[in-house]
Amino acid sequence: MKCNPDLSDAPIDFSSFVISLSSSVLISLGEIPNPDTDETMVDVCFAKQTIQILEMLQEKTRGNLNDGEQELIDSILFDLRFKYVQHVKKTSH
Repeated sequence: MKCNPDLSDAPIDFSSFVISLSSSVLISLGEIPNPDTDETMVDVCFAKQTIQILEMLQEKTRGNLNDGEQELIDSILFDLRFKYVQHVKKTSH
């Protein structure tokens, strides 16, 4: 698999890691297509697990993040939890 030249030189920091995990959740909920295949898929278990990983990161990094990083992980988790619950409600009917 080739690396995306736009991403290969991008700096890896906490915010980009959180955004990457967030994108994985959105792909797993079918909210956005997989960028590698351009296909939409749903894997609710993977989405839930990735949200739990983000929750663990939030807890383990509490007090060690700058304001921007803390706001980012808080808002992303809020949005992802909402989307997850909405998806589960929609598919359980």
